[in-house]
Amino acid sequence: MESIKYNEQGLVPVIAQHAEDGTVLMMAWMNEQALKLTLEKGEMVFWSRSRGEIWHKGATSGNFLKVVCWSPDCDFDCLLFKVLPQGNGVACHTGKKSCFFLFNTAS
Repeated sequence: MESIKYNEQGLVPVIAQHAEDGTVLMMAWMNEQALKLTLEKGEMVFWSRSRGEIWHKGATSGNFLKVVCWSPDCDFDCLLFKVLPQGNGVACHTGKKSCFFLFNTAS
């Protein structure tokens, strides 16, 4: 964990990916405390930049993200967590499974 490279705000970007089907569920930020809490709880804990506080994903919605495994990228400045969604399987605050929507571009 000491190798993780946090940015000037003390944050590192985090990708949450469905451990079974590979869907990228969301991108969020962690500070050192959020990473420690995530590893202790076995559930995703982020840093909310808009609220300026720790955010335990699912604490209010019941849609927790259970950690299966995790890895930093080759530069140690981005983290990938493979997770299993709990609750109703929704990761996005919009009620969708994923925060990412694919768009077709016109040729």
